Amino acid sequence: MLFQILSRSCLILLSLSRSVYAEVVATENGTQLVIQNDRLYTRVDKASGAMDAVVLDGQNLLGTRSGSTGIFNLDCYCTPNGFWTPGSSQPTYELYSGTDSTGTSYGGIKMSDTYTPTGQTLEQYWFLRDGETGLHVFSRIAYYNETTPFLRNLQEFRTLFRPNSGIWTHLATNAVQYAPLPGSEAKKNEVVVQDATWYMGNTPDDAYVQQEADYFTKYTFQDTWRNHDAHGMYADGSQIGDNSTFGAWMVMNTKETYFGGPLHSDLVVDGIVYDYMVSNHHGDQTPNITDGFDRTFGPQYFYFNHFPAGTDLHVLREDATQYADPEWSAEFYDSIAEYVPNFVPSTQRATWQLQADLPENAKNPIAVLAQNGVDFQDNVFDTKAYQYWAEIDESGLANIPRVKAGTYRLTIYADGIFGQYIQDDIVVRAGEVEVTQIKWEEETAGEEIFRIGTPDKSSGEYRHGYEPDPTHPLHPEQYRVYWAVYDFVDDFPEGVTYKVGESDVAKDLNYVHWSVFGGYANSLRTTPHYGDGNVNNWTIIFDLEKSQFEQKNQATFTVQLAGAKTAAGNTDVYNASEPHSNLAYTVSINGKDLEPWVIPYYHSSSCAVRSAVICYNIANKFVFDPALLQEGENQIILSLPFNATDYESAVLPSSVYVQYDALRLEVSSTKKCGRKRAT
Repeated sequence: MLFQILSRSCLILLSLSRSVYAEVVATENGTQLVIQNDRLYTRVDKASGAMDAVVLDGQNLLGTRSGSTGIFNLDCYCTPNGFWTPGSSQPTYELYSGTDSTGTSYGGIKMSDTYTPTGQTLEQYWFLRDGETGLHVFSRIAYYNETTPFLRNLQEFRTLFRPNSGIWTHLATNAVQYAPLPGSEAKKNEVVVQDATWYMGNTPDDAYVQQEADYFTKYTFQDTWRNHDAHGMYADGSQIGDNSTFGAWMVMNTKETYFGGPLHSDLVVDGIVYDYMVSNHHGDQTPNITDGFDRTFGPQYFYFNHFPAGTDLHVLREDATQYADPEWSAEFYDSIAEYVPNFVPSTQRATWQLQADLPENAKNPIAVLAQNGVDFQDNVFDTKAYQYWAEIDESGLANIPRVKAGTYRLTIYADGIFGQYIQDDIVVRAGEVEVTQIKWEEETAGEEIFRIGTPDKSSGEYRHGYEPDPTHPLHPEQYRVYWAVYDFVDDFPEGVTYKVGESDVAKDLNYVHWSVFGGYANSLRTTPHYGDGNVNNWTIIFDLEKSQFEQKNQATFTVQLAGAKTAAGNTDVYNASEPHSNLAYTVSINGKDLEPWVIPYYHSSSCAVRSAVICYNIANKFVFDPALLQEGENQIILSLPFNATDYESAVLPSSVYVQYDALRLEVSSTKKCGRKRAT
C-alpha cells in the first residue's frame, strides 16, 4: 500500500493541508460565532450550541444540518431523565483571540449551558491555530449542589462529529480495522438483529457487505485505548467534484483525563466520529456526579485533512497520527490555560521514568500510573486523578512526560506473565524528573503443571477471537462481527473438552463460555440451546504422574478472565430480583466442587456481544488439597449455572457468560504466594 512506503516528510509534501500562516479571525454576531484561518472555517450556532459548519479548502465536511445531523456537538447521559444536549437551555458564549507563546495566532469559542432542573453545567471549547486544519477541544462538566449532593452516575459524556453529507465513504478505527460505509440501499433494507446491529445481506452488492461483513454494528469499530491513536472517516473523492480526498479524524493526543486505563475500550466511529470521554458500553466503572464534581476532559484534536485524488485512506489516517503525542502543542495549551478551567499547565507537571527488572519471558510490558490505592480499571472514584501509561522497552525503561503532580499507583503487566506488579504511593513532584526503580518477580504458587492460553488481558487467542474472517476480503477479526454468526452449538456439538498437551486453544476453546446459547437477540438460532450441561460446563482433561502431586500440601488453580457478564450486564447496578447479579462460578476437581467464586455485580461487563475481547479483567485463585488429584487422567470442570440468564431491556442476549484470559494449575509442598519488591 502507498502509505507503507511514505515517510512523514513525504506525507507533508503530498498533503494539500499545507500551512500558510496568517492571523486566525474570530468573529461574533447575534446568531453565530466563527473562528477561521486561510484553510479552515468553523461556525457555532448560538441557538443550539452546536458547531454547524466545518469547511476545509472550500469543502463542507459536515454537510447540511438536519435535526441532530450535520453538526459537531457535546452531549451527556447525565440527567435524571438520561440524555441531554447543552445549548438547548440558556447557553452563554465566549470568543477568544490571541497569540500564543510561539507567536502563533489562535481563536477560540466557549459554549456553556446549565441543566436547569438539577444544575449541572456542561461546557465545550473549540480552539483553532493558524497554520493548522484541526480543532483543539476540551469538554467540561461541573456540578455544585449542596441541597442534592448526589445526582447520578455520569453514564456517558461525549463529543460527536456527526456529518450529513454524501462525501464520506469509509470508516477507520485504526490501521487494521476499516471498511466502506454501508450504502443507502443497504440501510433501506437492513434488518435489526440486536441493539445497534443490523443484517445487511439483503443487498449483497453493497461495498460493505462485499468487503467487510453481512452485519453492521457500531461495536465492530470499537477499540481499546492502550495503543489507540486516531480514528475517523475518509472521503475517497468519488462524491467530490475534483475527486480529491478528505479525512475527519479524532486524534488522542492525550489520554490522561479518560478513565479505565489502557484496558478501557469504547465506540470510536460508525458514521459519527466520537470522542467517548466516559461510558460503560463494555462494563467499566463510571464516576458519580456529586456536589463539587468538576472535571475538564482533553485536550483532544479533531483534525481535518485534504489530499490529491487517489490518495489511500491509510495515508490520510497516518497523517493524523503524527499529532497523537502528549508533548505536541504543549506551549499552546499553556498559553490558553487561563480560559480552560482545570487544565494543568506545564509548571504543575513532571517527567516520570521507570527502571524495571522484569520477569523472564515478559512480552509487551506496560507501566500504568493511575489513581492511588485502587485498580486502575476503577480510577473513577477520585475525579481529580489522572492516568498515564507507557510501553516498557527491552532494557526495562519507560518514560512518561507531562505527568500531573500527585500520588499514584504503579501497575505493571505483561503478556505471558500471570498477575501484575502493584506499588502504591508513587509521588510525582512538579518540575522534577522522578525515577522509580522496581524488581517484579512473577507470582508463583509452586510447580506449574499446565497453563492454557496466554495471560495478555484478552480472550482473543481462542476460537473466533483475533482470527481473521476468511469470507470477506478485508478479513476483520472474527470477534468484531456479530457474535451469533459463530454458532457455538455447531462448533462444539458435544460441548467443550480440552486435553492439555493435545488440544489447540485456537480451535478447541471458544472465545466465550456461555451459560445458554441462542434465543433472544440471536437472529440465527432463535430458540435457546441449553444442552445437557455441555454448554454451561467445560471440561479440561490432563494427565499426572504420582510424583507430581504426592507429598504436596497445596494446589492452586488460577482463572484469569478478560471479561465476565453477570445479570448486572454493563450497569454495575445490583438488582435483587436477578438471581445471577452476583454470578457463582464453580470449579470441580475430579468430581469435587470447590468453593464457588462469586463474581460481583460491579465487575460485570458487556463484552463479547458488543464485539470485544478485552473488558474488565478479574481473576481468582482456587486453592485446594492436592489429594483431590490422581495418578493418570484428571478432570477439571469449569461451570456456570445452568441456563443462567437475566432480563435485558435492550435487544441483547440474556445469557451470562465469561471470557477467559488464561488458566494455570500449580502444586506446592508449602503454601506460597506471589511477591513483589520495590527498590
